[in-house]
Amino acid sequence: MYTILLICTLTFIIHTTETLSYALRFAGVQTGRLAVALSLSGMILLISRTSNLIQSPFSGGLIDQAVLMHTDPSWKLHLIIVASSLGTLAAIFLFPTFVQLSKRLISHLELAGSIPGMLRSTVNIQSIRRARHHVRLPKLASLSRFRIKGVPKRLLILNALGTAIYTSSVLAVLYASMLAPDYKATVLTSSGLINGFATIFMTILVDPQVALLTDKAIQGQASHEEIRQMYLWLMISRFFGTLLAQFILIPAAYWVAWLAPLFQ
Repeated sequence: MYTILLICTLTFIIHTTETLSYALRFAGVQTGRLAVALSLSGMILLISRTSNLIQSPFSGGLIDQAVLMHTDPSWKLHLIIVASSLGTLAAIFLFPTFVQLSKRLISHLELAGSIPGMLRSTVNIQSIRRARHHVRLPKLASLSRFRIKGVPKRLLILNALGTAIYTSSVLAVLYASMLAPDYKATVLTSSGLINGFATIFMTILVDPQVALLTDKAIQGQASHEEIRQMYLWLMISRFFGTLLAQFILIPAAYWVAWLAPLFQ
């Protein structure tokens, strides 16, 4: 039980930090320091990738234990995806607060000139105490103004689909290694292929559209409110992508297990 709780916690951190990168970008748009914000987003994503590195061996151990005990770990895999949905929801709730904190981080980075210098000036007791003044809770008035106007529906669908593939791919491959034990090595090495497809999918079809819409705000062709709504809708579509991952997890595992003998 300890192992599944650890995996779920790390998954929660991964999806929270990745989704909060939208708040950092929006802070960059508001301050006119998008390049600085993007450099900071790399630090945020480093937390996600470190958590992913720690999580992966534990997820593999979960499958190995299931094989030894002759049990079905599918419910645990679904629970891990639930953690990804909760992490995305947490990021949506924290969006207003993290935008304010990101503005402070951007200004500190400009003054310090480097990320280590910024960390020295911000990671102290006084800064942590002042952070509570930047807490912003979502307001009902903001929700009443929430519209999908100006955000391409195709972008949201593609973002949800890419998130679903990314969220379920590794877990599906791990489960497929149980379904096709004779081709275990082939199955496990296919995770990079599936994740690579998801990365290419997002890079070609989603990221350029987000960049173009963000650039319009920088050039004054779109209001900050429109960009804020775009990022919120992208986070919501990520949440629905994690829900979609629940439905494609097992079919994807059987599909990978069916494909494995074809590589022999």
